Amino acid sequence: MAGKELSLKDIWLAKKRISPYVPKSPLVYSSGLSDVSGASVYLKLENMNPSGSFKIRGAANKILSLTEKERDRGITTFSTGNFGLSVAYMAKKLGIKAVICISERVPNGKVEALQKSGATVEIYGESQDDAEARSYELEREEGLTVIHPFDDPHIIAGQGTIGLELFEELPEVNTVLAGLSGGGLHSGLGVALKETNPRIWLVGLSTANGPAMHASIQAGKPIQIDENDTLADSLLGGIGLQNQYTFQLVQKYVDELLLMDEQEFADGMTFMLDQHKMIIEGAAASGIGALLHQKVKPGSQVAVIVTGSSVDTSVVQKLMKESKKM
Repeated sequence: MAGKELSLKDIWLAKKRISPYVPKSPLVYSSGLSDVSGASVYLKLENMNPSGSFKIRGAANKILSLTEKERDRGITTFSTGNFGLSVAYMAKKLGIKAVICISERVPNGKVEALQKSGATVEIYGESQDDAEARSYELEREEGLTVIHPFDDPHIIAGQGTIGLELFEELPEVNTVLAGLSGGGLHSGLGVALKETNPRIWLVGLSTANGPAMHASIQAGKPIQIDENDTLADSLLGGIGLQNQYTFQLVQKYVDELLLMDEQEFADGMTFMLDQHKMIIEGAAASGIGALLHQKVKPGSQVAVIVTGSSVDTSVVQKLMKESKKM
């Protein structure tokens, strides 16, 4: 992949590369969301992936593209949790040394999962930007290869394989919703979906407590913003002031950018547990919450990307207690 160009062919190549490690995720019909929205709504269950999130797709595609020398030296990444878990999973499968850099803001449940993953975990600083700086220090000091969690063509192509799977099972899809953070997912979806059918409506849902990509798009350039705690912690993290790929691709392909509040994430999480008997994280519930609160006017055939399952049990227990009081 040369320059900043990413093609549909790259995504098909990614699909071939990762298929031995990443099985197709389920697509299920949601009668509850369909009733609320008046559309036929399907859930793409990326929470069922081996690492618990969609991010294994990009991680697998990138790591499998490394040279033998790069694998021998080892890899490092910076993460709010899910990408780190995906990198750790693939590193263990392939016998590669991995160092995962995270900030103090990463929830305990994800920290514990990372510490059990077989990778080395470094907790550094108060934001993903701090964790990123540490990863690049390790690259300079120890020769590790940095696996960028979103702003990389191989990562984007891997995430785009979700779009190919959607077309295989729901070729009539006309609206796709997903949580938006660094933009790797929406960049890949944009190429996969809109280069095939430009009329598909692609929606990016960000947390109001740290919407880096949303704010950058509004500003017309990558910017830094403050972060606050949120149920959708996977949506936190900057996009990088020197962003090379995802900012432009989100600008090009995403039709609608919306901010979500904490109640909307909470309602999406409790709906998923009540109606589909699944525990998902706040970021994964963004599309569900948006439909429940009628923030989006969907088309007739809707796909919601349920991006991951990594959430502290205590958070879920608290949400269930609060929902019973209402």
